[in-house]
Amino acid sequence: MVLKFENGNFISVSEGAEKLGSMVVSLSTGPTPVTTTVIPARTDSLFLKLTAERISTSTKGIAIVSAFIEKELNPETAKVIMSNITEMIQNI
Repeated sequence: MVLKFENGNFISVSEGAEKLGSMVVSLSTGPTPVTTTVIPARTDSLFLKLTAERISTSTKGIAIVSAFIEKELNPETAKVIMSNITEMIQNI
């Protein structure tokens, strides 16, 4: 799910039922985004951080990314999910 706001985006990725999970917030105000973990992830914290930073940098705003994923993502699946999210952000 992607919610677009004037100054940022909220992205929720969940397996099965829609649930909130681990959460990372990224703010792009300069050359490097500032990122912080709100709710730590048991696995795939790198996926959350990279997704939040990519979205905040491309939109020049705030990106809040939540993921409820029960098992670890393989690199190909993570790449596909990130591509889909990027496409959704551009089309909204």
